[in-house]
Amino acid sequence: MMKSLIALCAFAGVVGLSACSGMGRGETVGTVGGAAAGGAVGSAVTGGSTIGTLGGAAIGGYAGHEAGVDYDRKHR
Repeated sequence: MMKSLIALCAFAGVVGLSACSGMGRGETVGTVGGAAAGGAVGSAVTGGSTIGTLGGAAIGGYAGHEAGVDYDRKHR
């Protein structure tokens, strides 16, 4: 059940991000990578809690996005 929920959330995130055509490559890669890493860390820290996984994915996605913006800005 938990793996299905995580897979569904990951799929929804990827589909949602695919609509962001105005984002640079660094932003996209940073957001997706950050969300995946954050979700994994959040799940591990909270013992597989759904709230911990989603919270980690949200925080990781935001941090990855900001890092991607910085990367794109430096590599224009």
